[in-house]
Amino acid sequence: MTSLASVFDLLPGTTVAVIGDVMLDHFLIGRVDRISPEAPVPVVRFEREEYRLGGAANVAANVRMLEGVPVLVGCVGADDAAAGLRRALHDRGITDAHLVIDEARPTTRKVRVVTTRNQQVVRLDYEDDAELAHTTDQALRAAARHAALGAKAIVLSDYRKGVITPGVIAAAVAAAAGAPVVVDPKVPDAARYVGVTLLTPNHHEAELMTGTRIVTPDDARQAARVLHRTTQASVLITWGEHGMWLLDASGPSLVELAIPATAREVSDVTGAGDTVVATLALALACGASLSDAARLANHAAGIVVGRFGAATVGREELLRTL
Repeated sequence: MTSLASVFDLLPGTTVAVIGDVMLDHFLIGRVDRISPEAPVPVVRFEREEYRLGGAANVAANVRMLEGVPVLVGCVGADDAAAGLRRALHDRGITDAHLVIDEARPTTRKVRVVTTRNQQVVRLDYEDDAELAHTTDQALRAAARHAALGAKAIVLSDYRKGVITPGVIAAAVAAAAGAPVVVDPKVPDAARYVGVTLLTPNHHEAELMTGTRIVTPDDARQAARVLHRTTQASVLITWGEHGMWLLDASGPSLVELAIPATAREVSDVTGAGDTVVATLALALACGASLSDAARLANHAAGIVVGRFGAATVGREELLRTL
């Protein structure tokens, strides 16, 4: 296995296919001085707006910030949000060539009204999580196969918006050709992810997928074992301030270990899972062991949870924290 120090030298230029539910995060930011006389809600005086990449697009942004080369596959509508998403991708140096257009669906957009102190007032979601049209699903399968060619790792970013179908999963796994397939799962049915290399649920998702409560490290151990028995994959359960629990099935025998959290200050956990899977996939693509890749992802997550909204961490910044 490649040493963790060597991984940082190998990150630049490493290609990772990122397949999943792309989103545009739209922030309306203002100052609150009073409560509305019409209803007991704050009046936000608008000051500015920001657009950020969300969902699978944020995974791609994290890969790019670590100096990898993301190849992004997702579904967008033929709307202004899609245009905004493409602009945000171009600003990050990420190609939009593999985005599939479905004119019958809106581009997933999350509008958040927040104060200048980063307090969220309300969120409005524009989305359609119904089953994809057959032609769209077929186009996504083809795009997934194309993106996987030449990729050193594959990320399936499943936010339950319809892109990560059984057919898309099967297409990505078949095209992986030995490259690791890392899944950030949202669907409670773990069996749909059979054939992938690594599952990375947070502890709430792991509870839903296993029908158990995770309160202690032993609970996390048992949940990881259940998920492994179902999928035969390695499992990394992210657990907030408790850190991570890893079940590594990549070797001849299972290896289980707890990884303590590294965050010094938690501002917002939004998008932390995106940072975890992006860092994991890149590190594995560069030859790191799963335990080293998990520790690296743990450090990266510890940085982004100290920032507001879906955030990223750069390669040099991550290196300094180590």
